[in-house]
Amino acid sequence: MRIVMNGVTGRMGYRQHLVRSILAIRDDGGVLRPDGTRLQVEPVIVGRNREKLTEIARKHDIETVHTDLDAALEDDAPVYFDSLVTSERKKTILSAIAAGKHVFTEKPIAESVAEGEELVAAAEAAGIVNGVVHDKIYLPGLIKLKRLIDSGFFGRILSVRGEFGYWVFEGDLLPAQRPSWNYRAEDGGGIVLDMYCHWNYVLEHLFGGVEAVMTKAVTHIPQRWDEKGEPYEATADDAAYGIFELPGGVIAQINSSWAVRVDRKELVEFQVDGTHGSAVAGLFGCRIQPRVRTPMPVWNPDVPTDQDFRAQWEQVPDNQEFGNGFRAQWEQYLLDVDAGRPHPYDFASGVRGLRLVDAALRSSREGVRVELEASK
Repeated sequence: MRIVMNGVTGRMGYRQHLVRSILAIRDDGGVLRPDGTRLQVEPVIVGRNREKLTEIARKHDIETVHTDLDAALEDDAPVYFDSLVTSERKKTILSAIAAGKHVFTEKPIAESVAEGEELVAAAEAAGIVNGVVHDKIYLPGLIKLKRLIDSGFFGRILSVRGEFGYWVFEGDLLPAQRPSWNYRAEDGGGIVLDMYCHWNYVLEHLFGGVEAVMTKAVTHIPQRWDEKGEPYEATADDAAYGIFELPGGVIAQINSSWAVRVDRKELVEFQVDGTHGSAVAGLFGCRIQPRVRTPMPVWNPDVPTDQDFRAQWEQVPDNQEFGNGFRAQWEQYLLDVDAGRPHPYDFASGVRGLRLVDAALRSSREGVRVELEASK
């Protein structure tokens, strides 16, 4: 199966989607079908920089390179993948749909709910298999967390606390490790638009759809330096502090920041507390503390504690082999295309993420709690 891949010169498009997903699948002989046969893949890469594309093609033995999207879409490849900047996504996806391609895309799927709904309508009218990257629910830590939830480990779930982020250098002392457009609202930047699409599907997958949200979005670093070393005004939010109301009275609090220094085991961690136990899940690990092993701390500010609280948790064993989360979803999506069935994480799921983004930004702007419509 040939796949037109747009945006593979970018960090995520190259490392996670091309190298660690599609090329890894190709080199392993294809995706294993239920009947034991294999579905082989072949990337067709497209972008504006021919020099970079040619180097990627040479390095990875890729036969077909395009710098013209229309020409690439004339290829007999049945699938189009989009990893461009958010501001370009609606236009390119609509072109791919018009060319009869099935579409798999990075998120956010568009810059607004209205644009996302336009993509949903176009995909439904064309009858294509459409999917949006939901990589985090394929991560080992969250797979283990879902297993705990499904087993009833927590009893009644009370709350969720999430911490995500790291320090993104401003670009003057050291080069920034994220593209400058991430910090310009006019170019589709902003941590709410980026990360709340993730938090929506993570919360939805684990606990149910978000019913209401309160968020404060801020720009902590007002000036940054771009890839050429030129200063620019950061017009997009680089941190967001949110409270999410979930079904059953569960309350989630998630801090998202590109202006925070990490003092935790992983770059993202979720603590889930329930009546019968608690867990802390990251990208890979998941630690638990059941009710029967919960210590009894006593507040005494006059005496240093003699308890090592972190040592009182135990790791959930892997019990299975975990692969790259991006690759795992790619394999599921390609099998769905091959079988002609809908992909569970489709454009409509992407639109639900955009609805949460809109509600969160309104909450921050107006200082109010915003209820969301029932998931569609």
